[in-house]
Parts: sequence; C-alpha cells; structure tokens
Amino acid sequence: MEYTYNIIDSDASSKLQLQLYLEEFEDLVCAEVDTSASSGLNSILKYNPDLVLINLGEDGMDYFQMITELNQYMQTLPLIIGYAKTKKYAYNAIKSGFFDYWILPHNEFDIRKTIFRLRKLHPKQDTPSTICLKSYKDYRYLDTKNILYLKSDNNTTDFFMKDGNVISAFKTLKSFEEKLPKDFIRVHQSYIINSRYVSRINYGKSICSLNHGEEELPFSKTYKDKVDQLKEMLSKTAAKALN
Repeated sequence: MEYTYNIIDSDASSKLQLQLYLEEFEDLVCAEVDTSASSGLNSILKYNPDLVLINLGEDGMDYFQMITELNQYMQTLPLIIGYAKTKKYAYNAIKSGFFDYWILPHNEFDIRKTIFRLRKLHPKQDTPSTICLKSYKDYRYLDTKNILYLKSDNNTTDFFMKDGNVISAFKTLKSFEEKLPKDFIRVHQSYIINSRYVSRINYGKSICSLNHGEEELPFSKTYKDKVDQLKEMLSKTAAKALN
C-alpha cells in the first residue's frame, strides 16, 4: 500500500533535493507541491495526504497557524514533518505534534530513518481485493481488479466487468463507494470508475474513456474535484513509469 504526501517549500533547491531523496521509496506518492501556507492548506484539504513535509524557513509561524486551521476542518490530521536550517522551530514543532523535524540541508540518512519509522508506527493495511454482493442467502464475491466501472439506476447498482459480464446488486452506488479500494473514483452521480482502466480524460466533452471495450463514461461538474484527483493520480503514475 502507498503513502501519499504533500510538500510545502518555497525554496526550489531544497524542494528538488527532497523529491529526489523520496523517489527512492516506491510506497511514497506525491500528491501536490506548494510554496505557501495558504496554497498548502487548500491542497491538504483537497488531497488529504498521509504525510505533509514543510520547509518552515522564515515563515514558520504561518505554517503553525495553518496546522491550527487544519484542526478546524479535519477529523484526523496528516503526519507533519518540518525542516529548517536551524532548531529555531523545534519546540513549536514538538508542541504541534510533528512526526519529525529535520535540519537542512537534507540528509539522506535522516530521511530514510524517518520513512522506516513511519512504516513501523503507521503501517498501511492492505485493502481487500474482493467485494461481497449479498442478496438474501446468495453471496457473490468479485475481484475488484476485474471491475471496470459501476453504474447506478435508482436503488440498483450494475458492476461492469472486464470479461464483459454485468452483475447487478440491489444497493445504491453510495453503499459501495466507501467499501471499494482507492483506485475507484466517483465521477458522476451514476458512475464510479476503476482508475486503472482509464485511458483518457476529456474535459471539453466531460468524458472519461476506458481502455477496455472503448467505453466512454460521462463525468459531471459536481465531481470535478474527483476527476482532478484522478488526473493527478494517473499523471504521477505515468511520470513515474517514464522515469
């Protein structure tokens, strides 16, 4: 399982160095990079990352204020790692519950120790690879990797499978939304799609194309944030593959 992270750093060289060190860890995926407390706050609320890394720099108190604001909006905060050229903000970081505090320039060994401690203290649980459809005394188990998308029709949800089969369940789309792995993104009142099969996102036509069966599914303005999240997720996966 993967950990998502946001970086907030206005120093280009520090940011680049940190990204290069973090690329070593295949279970870490960058959700967003920002340069200020205000844009960082927005991105954290948007992507809800597991980890946030902040260059406290000269604006350290702005970031502690940002964390105070996050407490007003989020049930559970991401783990926070702060870094600076001195220990100037170390006390505030401890009081604010930071996971770790680094001294610049970035040290590969310190970063590695922190990531290993993260894995030990906050292990990611494997998401179940099957979903159970129950109807009276009939239990049907679907491998989520073989689901292309879900389509709702009132109180019925149809599962469109990779092999062409369509399986119906007498439950709402909402009831499945939280049970499915993170690969599944709701893009419309009537559709949840498996991101691993998305081949194209056309904002002009508001359509997501799948690479199986040449399916084209609509997305709505209501779920545009989810579509943006899908685009970012696919773009980062593609970039990682190219590198």
